[in-house]
Amino acid sequence: MANRPKVLVCRPDFPEGGIKLLRDRCDVEIYNSENEIPDEVLLKKMVGKDALFVSGRKRITKEVIESAAKNGVKVICSMSIGLDHIDLEALKRTSIKLGHTPQVFESTAEHTVALLLATSRRVVEGHQLILRGEWKMWTPTFMCGRGLYKSIVGFVGFGRIGQSVAKKLITFGISKILYSGPRRKLEGDQLGAEYIDLDNLLRQSDFVIVACPLTPETEGMFTAEKFSLMKRSAIFINTTRGAIVDHEALVHALKNKIIAAAGLDVMDPEPLPIDHPLIGLDNCVLTPHIGSATYGTRDVMCIITAKNIIAALHGEKMPAEYIL
Repeated sequence: MANRPKVLVCRPDFPEGGIKLLRDRCDVEIYNSENEIPDEVLLKKMVGKDALFVSGRKRITKEVIESAAKNGVKVICSMSIGLDHIDLEALKRTSIKLGHTPQVFESTAEHTVALLLATSRRVVEGHQLILRGEWKMWTPTFMCGRGLYKSIVGFVGFGRIGQSVAKKLITFGISKILYSGPRRKLEGDQLGAEYIDLDNLLRQSDFVIVACPLTPETEGMFTAEKFSLMKRSAIFINTTRGAIVDHEALVHALKNKIIAAAGLDVMDPEPLPIDHPLIGLDNCVLTPHIGSATYGTRDVMCIITAKNIIAALHGEKMPAEYIL
């Protein structure tokens, strides 16, 4: 079938359900390496392709986008919620459509709660203590942590993930939800959340949860100054993007007890070097960017990405087009 559109899938380990959908409607070439496809290889393999299927880990640069436009690529679809790995300004100057998977957020919200509890209740620290054979006796303050009950939780950004986390935390009996962001939201009013400026949110919150995307405005926003505004008992959670945080400032805040603890699923850089000062801190829980890592979520993400491509190439409405 000579008229079938051609799709380049940029790694071999995407879940099979979405790839099968693509094969049913398109000619599919898969780059067969678990490492992200190098730009020089991508530039060669995109020739003659109608669509690119990429991961949230592959940077799509201005050069790649300009070459894709020249070669007739009609759509780029990323199996990710965030799109900070794509040069959106360069893409705006082309007719290439862009797809992503914003519908999938519950697993990241779940992981945010898991990381918050593991950090506040010192779960990892306690596990390591047992492994070292240091669990000797009970005392009234042995391994005491911080509870969610009657606490104030502040969200920096209040999109789908933040709202989902808030709904889950309400069941713990928290006393107040605060959120900051570009504008007040109806969903915040419906949850009884208070819209507040960032600095006052940091001063009041027992738990600070980063729930905003990485943009030029949010990059590096958590500086030493911001950490200094927080309570010394505060716990900081980030499951969005590592570059939102100045990690040197965070290390200083944790080491000097400016804040009590942090839980991070995202860092900068990733993977985090084994000698990074965050590693080994008792008051910092780290996970390797696994917020959406459930089998069900990744299957759905792949299927949505495939459906985005199929729709774009057959003149249909994409399930999740990102409008530039």
